[in-house]
Amino acid sequence: MTNASNVFLFTLTSFSATTNYRITLFSLTCLCYCTILVVNVCLILTIVLDQNLHEPMYIFVCNLCINGLYGTAAFYPKFAADLLSDIHVISYVGCFLQIFVIYTYATTDFSVLALMAYDRYVAICRPLEYHLIMSLRRSAVLIGVAWIVPIVCEILVVSLTSNLKLCGSHIQKLYCENWSVVKLACGSTTANSIVGMIIILFYCGHVLFILCSYVPLVKSAIKSKESRKKFTQTCVPHLLCLLNVTAALLFDVMYSRYGSASVAPSVKNFMAIQFLMMPPIFNPIIYGMILTKIRQRMVRLCMMACQNYLSWTAHTTAVVKKAQQRLHLLRVLRRNPVKERLLVAFYRSTIESVLTYGITAWYANCSEGHKNCPKDHWLSLALPGRHRRQAVSEASEADCC
Repeated sequence: MTNASNVFLFTLTSFSATTNYRITLFSLTCLCYCTILVVNVCLILTIVLDQNLHEPMYIFVCNLCINGLYGTAAFYPKFAADLLSDIHVISYVGCFLQIFVIYTYATTDFSVLALMAYDRYVAICRPLEYHLIMSLRRSAVLIGVAWIVPIVCEILVVSLTSNLKLCGSHIQKLYCENWSVVKLACGSTTANSIVGMIIILFYCGHVLFILCSYVPLVKSAIKSKESRKKFTQTCVPHLLCLLNVTAALLFDVMYSRYGSASVAPSVKNFMAIQFLMMPPIFNPIIYGMILTKIRQRMVRLCMMACQNYLSWTAHTTAVVKKAQQRLHLLRVLRRNPVKERLLVAFYRSTIESVLTYGITAWYANCSEGHKNCPKDHWLSLALPGRHRRQAVSEASEADCC
């Protein structure tokens, strides 16, 4: 990428509308980004860690979440920093890097959604051939294509835009957007317009392909109750995600090229970032709630985590480990000519205090024989033969009498 102009910094002018609400917007931005990270990472880990979810449909959902994390990483950190800053600038290279990442995120979303539509078409309309057509190897190839094609398209877009000589540096957006940079050019932008329109039409073709693939799906779903159930579980969330992404991106693209200045800045800013806010949050929530396998697995993982957190396992393990360390010292003393009463005293002062920590919880789980004298078991491990019997007897007499 070569800098054909003397512009080295771009100024993002749309932040002037956020001046009075900086702290509020910063808090909401952090909350939104944390939510995106949590819900997407949870769904990714659920799919990766469960072998039963290593199927094409769930692999595509996992890629959708990975793409959401990839795209939002180029926007939220910079946006949050700009909200707290008085100067809203971005470097020339940083601007084009942001354009590249955000645009590849948006176009990859459409590619993955198209793959998911094809996967559902094969699963419902050609179920006997599903595993032959949608093998894991073929799915991996399709995912590779779904990432490579958007990357190539955006490399072309960024290359054309970076070769323009710019006569300005003010971008009327909250982030760097390709057409906003193109509008700063001094010369002809015909090539940029043509390439941009071809790419827009190419991805509109993705939307038409998805909608056309749903015609036989709907026809098949009408025929039987089982098909209707499968359609509701897997196709409805897909349609919701498609509608969400398409509506947000369509407004942003159309407004960037043909928008009116009469639109309120707050409305314009919200619609401009909607596709970076809504899909990354709602995609994993929609799929996590509606797809039965994912929902059941996530509930199971949450229950296991809560059960481990609420159990005494971690506490008792730590207590036993500490007691065993001190018990080792007792064994060392035992090898030396130390009187048994001193061994018992050492036990009471260094080991018993550990074992009786949290005695309320321990007492409920003790057997009847150990409730009064819980230390005899530990002395039996530390002391051999007649010493063991005598020490236990002495410790028992001292505590139980």
